[in-house]
Amino acid sequence: MQKTTAIIGGGPAGLMAAEVISARGVKVDVYDSMPSVGRKFLMAGKSGLNLTHSDPFEAFVAKYGNRRTEIEPLLKQFGADQLREWVHGLGLETFIGTSGRVFPVGMKASPLLQAWLRRLTDSGVTFHLRHQLTRIRSDESLQFQTSNGEVIVNADAIVLALGGGSWSRLGSNGAWVDWLKQAGAEVEPLSPSNCGFDVKWSPQFREKYEGHPIKSVVLSFGEFRQQGEFIVTKEGVEGGLVYSASAFIRDEIYANGIATVFLDLQPNRTLDWLIEKLSRPRGARSLASFLEKTLGIKGVKAGLLREFVSKDDFTDAKRLAGFIKALPVPLVAPRPLDEAISSAGGVTFESLDENLMLKNLRGVFCAGEMLDWEAPTGGYLLTACFSSGYAAGNGVIKYLAET
Repeated sequence: MQKTTAIIGGGPAGLMAAEVISARGVKVDVYDSMPSVGRKFLMAGKSGLNLTHSDPFEAFVAKYGNRRTEIEPLLKQFGADQLREWVHGLGLETFIGTSGRVFPVGMKASPLLQAWLRRLTDSGVTFHLRHQLTRIRSDESLQFQTSNGEVIVNADAIVLALGGGSWSRLGSNGAWVDWLKQAGAEVEPLSPSNCGFDVKWSPQFREKYEGHPIKSVVLSFGEFRQQGEFIVTKEGVEGGLVYSASAFIRDEIYANGIATVFLDLQPNRTLDWLIEKLSRPRGARSLASFLEKTLGIKGVKAGLLREFVSKDDFTDAKRLAGFIKALPVPLVAPRPLDEAISSAGGVTFESLDENLMLKNLRGVFCAGEMLDWEAPTGGYLLTACFSSGYAAGNGVIKYLAET
């Protein structure tokens, strides 16, 4: 009798598991709560699908922080190179951008997803949409809520690829946490990752600079130091440079209630150079005009200085130069989980075996963002989702061969 596998979640992790398992002759059914699969995947590719990164392997795995040990074996099975080869196998080409990020030619997610779904359908994978998994029952059957009422499903193996807790409108709402804990899994609380942060802007600053980009600055926080840009929002700050440091900042806020980052507004100038320039007489020029003409500091950067530097410090060349090189900006709270690009927390690796099967629920595997790991944007998130789906799929094949 043909073995069966139920996969819950139609994102990259779930679909990759479906591909691996169906290729071995196992009947695969994919269930998703939304009207179509891959919604977050498509949204992630709206401004250009960043599939992976061209970093050397050691630099790549370092992006996974304190979960490097658990993610590294997955990437050795199916990492950036294998992901690119897989995309090419779907008939699409990829290229490396100037930042080292890897994109499909054309930049869009839709052609890739369409080609992938055709291949999965041709391999016999069946899709069941608008199926919301509500629990795993004591007999390890699956209970779904559908528009036609409750549905019970039995399968020889199960892959949970339910996503994290961000972007709930696309299906990743973290609703699985409570019932999966009740079923015996260890789950760390979900928290925002690759997220923005609140800043207590003055009304004047907020009104004038909301939406303005802050370019070519270095953000420092503890051992983190990186150059880039971010955006002023009504509530605070967001954008690539902030996202890169978000895990460290978030943890500091959770521990101490606030996190102060430091901005170098003139990363290509030395402190001594700034002091020398600022010590020159400005004559009849206003301080704003003097800063613009002498240092090129204007607009939102000048606004940041006025926001966080006292009037007395503005009149002292050495102190002002020090603030230009290390402007303290206090961040008071991460933005809500649902606004985050991704989430931290989830099913702990300690509760899984080496094949990503739950130790307390034999035959039930977990993959994707619902696992307890995080990484910065830049292709690292998607790569680990694909990689964990590949590993879970192979884990299912091993499990079914032994049962």
